[in-house]
Amino acid sequence: GPCTECSCSSGKETDKNTGNTKKKENGDQSFVPKIFFGTRTHKQISQITRELKRTAYSSVPMTILSSRDYTCIHPVVSNNVGNRNEMCVELLEGKHGKSCLYYHGVHKLSEHHAVQSAHRMYHAWDIEDLVSLGKKLHACAYFAARELMVGADIVFCPYNYLLDPQIRESMEINLKGQVVILDEAHNIEDCARESVSYGVTESQLRATREELDFMVNNNIRQKDHEPLRAVCCSLT
Repeated sequence: GPCTECSCSSGKETDKNTGNTKKKENGDQSFVPKIFFGTRTHKQISQITRELKRTAYSSVPMTILSSRDYTCIHPVVSNNVGNRNEMCVELLEGKHGKSCLYYHGVHKLSEHHAVQSAHRMYHAWDIEDLVSLGKKLHACAYFAARELMVGADIVFCPYNYLLDPQIRESMEINLKGQVVILDEAHNIEDCARESVSYGVTESQLRATREELDFMVNNNIRQKDHEPLRAVCCSLT
């Protein structure tokens, strides 16, 4: 029977519908599914796009979804190893009075690919190609790849973009009625396990316990913090 627990079966449609439509002769629209091609690593995506270039389908509109670790071109954020996601969000929200110049240039990348497609000059590309073009046009490759998903026929991404419901929601991926291909699917179990797992170090636990001690000792939401402190104590 259908999977009722998974969020992909809810059929939620976003304003940016990730499905394509083509008009029939009578004016109605028929749903044309996208192909979501999931791989274990970003390196494998590079290998697949390289092979795609050699086929007759090289001109098919595509995009590659990946993390900011691979696509961020902001000189400050990209050089920060620890918290690129947090720094990016802070820039987008303008918390410190600064915004991201590259984010505001996203349309330059998407328009570039649209022009290529219109003139039948579209060719399969890799993450490095998008990042290189982004640096040239001063446009964010991370958000441009997401914009290109709207008109793409093939979407390449790591497994967890398809398996993890939180990532699917944040990336506005709707898998209902779409075609999903999982390369080397025997790795799915490990990827699914990682998606619902989280690792912490002992030093992180001790630091958390100290902060919770401070909260409890200063009568700050004791009922909430005392159980958390007990968990940290038992783990350490």
